[in-house]
Amino acid sequence: MFNNFYCFKNGKITRKILSGKFTEILETFIYLANMKNILFFLIFTLLGVSLSLSAQSPYQLGWKKEIPYISTAASLNLVGAYAASQLDLLTPLEIAALDASNVNSFDRFATENFSTSFANASNFLEVGTQLAPFLFLTNKKSRKYFGQIMILYLEASFINTGVTIISKMSVRRTRPFVYNPNVLEEKKLSRTARTSFISGHTSTAAVGAFFTAKVFSDFYPDSKWKPVVWGAAAVIPGVMGYFRVAAGRHYPTDVIAGYIVGGTIGFLVPHLHRKNKDSKFSFDLGFNSARMVYQFGE
Repeated sequence: MFNNFYCFKNGKITRKILSGKFTEILETFIYLANMKNILFFLIFTLLGVSLSLSAQSPYQLGWKKEIPYISTAASLNLVGAYAASQLDLLTPLEIAALDASNVNSFDRFATENFSTSFANASNFLEVGTQLAPFLFLTNKKSRKYFGQIMILYLEASFINTGVTIISKMSVRRTRPFVYNPNVLEEKKLSRTARTSFISGHTSTAAVGAFFTAKVFSDFYPDSKWKPVVWGAAAVIPGVMGYFRVAAGRHYPTDVIAGYIVGGTIGFLVPHLHRKNKDSKFSFDLGFNSARMVYQFGE
């Protein structure tokens, strides 16, 4: 079976004919390679602009400091892309052999769920959480350093995406709706039917929500809105998790793990870039070394 493959080279769009498994692998790598180039371009452009504006910012960014973060994000996504290209579909016989009683008791109820409405709602909510950092454009102080904020957000988002993809491809957990006899077999034969753990929607919502709350707290440490912002950051990924379980796309343990992963990355990336030394926890990431320090006492 032959497929058309289009690529952009030297200012021209070229068309090639590829086939079989090689097509899937190559297309995935080309896509991720393009995404990596876009990531590098955006971050380095924003970094060049924002370095001269860092005097009053709570964050310290630099060329050498950002390269390890960018490289980590790119590597995670490329490894995940390769693993995704090797993922085999479930066969009708494998689907027929599935038994919900084999799912742990905590997660089992999710196998009875399936809702397109909740799935669509989760998609809209995901887009909203991805746009949350753009709220910093509404205030003069944070708007001045929006380039820095976007660098940190791109790093956090791409690292989270890489960790999420690798987790999905490593565990290859069958989604709850695949156990549901009321769902059409065509749906169960999709490539995403075996990518339940962890929940990507939940990790994306958590990284956006916690990143926004952390940056807000760093820029406006005395704001009376901090409890509200942190409360929203905690609730929104939870709502996302509920939507994904109700849709039959994930188990509770999938969304819990996604919440923890996304929230942790969303909080740590800006935290590890802070200028001040008030925090007892510090972490330095270099080209060939890493150092973690926790200061005890006063």
